[in-house]
Amino acid sequence: MPEARVIQLHAPDPAGQPGGAKVESTARPLRPQPQRPARSRPAVANPVTANPVTAKPVTDQPTPGRPKARAAKRPAPAPERETARPAVTAPTEPNATILLPTAAAPLDAAQEVSAARHPSGLDPAPLSPDAPSIDSAQPPTPTEVAAEAPTSPLERKIAGGLAFLRRRITGDYDVDEFGFDSELVENVLVPAFQPLYQKWFRTEVLGIENIPAEGGALLVANHAGGIWALDGAITTVAVHAETPGHRNLRMLGADLIFTTPGLAPLARKSGATLACNADAERLLAKGELVGVWPEGFKGIGKPFSERYKLQRFGRGGFVTAALRAGVPIIPISIVGSEEIHPVLGNAKTLARLLNLPYFPITPTFPWLGPLGLIPFPSKWYIEFGEPIETANYGPEGADDPMLVFELTDRVRETIQSTLYRLLVKRRSVWR
Repeated sequence: MPEARVIQLHAPDPAGQPGGAKVESTARPLRPQPQRPARSRPAVANPVTANPVTAKPVTDQPTPGRPKARAAKRPAPAPERETARPAVTAPTEPNATILLPTAAAPLDAAQEVSAARHPSGLDPAPLSPDAPSIDSAQPPTPTEVAAEAPTSPLERKIAGGLAFLRRRITGDYDVDEFGFDSELVENVLVPAFQPLYQKWFRTEVLGIENIPAEGGALLVANHAGGIWALDGAITTVAVHAETPGHRNLRMLGADLIFTTPGLAPLARKSGATLACNADAERLLAKGELVGVWPEGFKGIGKPFSERYKLQRFGRGGFVTAALRAGVPIIPISIVGSEEIHPVLGNAKTLARLLNLPYFPITPTFPWLGPLGLIPFPSKWYIEFGEPIETANYGPEGADDPMLVFELTDRVRETIQSTLYRLLVKRRSVWR
């Protein structure tokens, strides 16, 4: 049973003095109410607080000694919301135009043409009289094409290779009257010999400034190689790689090259032509660089004991061609070609059976079979000498045998003396 509480009330004295009589009141004990099951009542928007004991509503009369409870305020009704309108996004770019939805307007003649071209009917803007039509589209300008060109070296190589293959497949390339294919030389043959030129033989080039930047010239060099006459190919790569304009060297070759199946078409495409005065004069008159190796097969197949000793230069036919064309003669001295296949002997019987000028026997060929064809990695030096002018003699100088012999001997002596000087300078065969 809950305990009774005693409430002391201090009433004022009738005489107006403080501290009046004390009135004590004892509350009667409350009778416990029986437990009733809770009933669910509907929720009231503004419920009135009930007494937890009597379950009767509490009136607004204040309890003695307690302040008057404040009435609960009802929440203010929410203001009516206006109908939502589509938001317009502000343009992020300067001078942009905001397009608001408007009522559809009938199409004019220009828009009907645009709708016919665009079946979806979503033409972004009406056509104007000054707007270019689809049929009048202009091709891209060279500046636009250059802007879209690949920039990295790898991309340029891939794009160049694909363009080269397309031209070869479609036949869109030029060949001159001698069968020379400059595009094949630049994209295939020169890159194929670059590893030999740079890495295997480690070639050093001297006097490249003696080659004219334009115009014809006759380049005369010593010949060697044993099995392969690689000095012609390496000299061609040196001229193309070291000259400022990447000039091509047109070589004069022997008859054997142009009668060998498979080798003749490749020689023609690489720029070689028959070693005769008629072809040499025509090439020099066109302003080409012409290379000749007057020693021929005697220089390639000579024994290793006679290395770097020039053989006879023939009857001086190359000098005659230079005199008639009025071009300079540039002597070339090559050191390193004698050691790639040292010739120890010549099997003359096999040479006659195979219809060859000689059949070389080297330390590796034919003993190692195909492996014997691999050249030794000797160190190469190529020096281009000072030009020997022929223009002051005139074309009639070609008919003077003494002049032809003098110039021939002068070129030979220049090459021989340069070879001896380079051999003294070279530290060893391999470096």
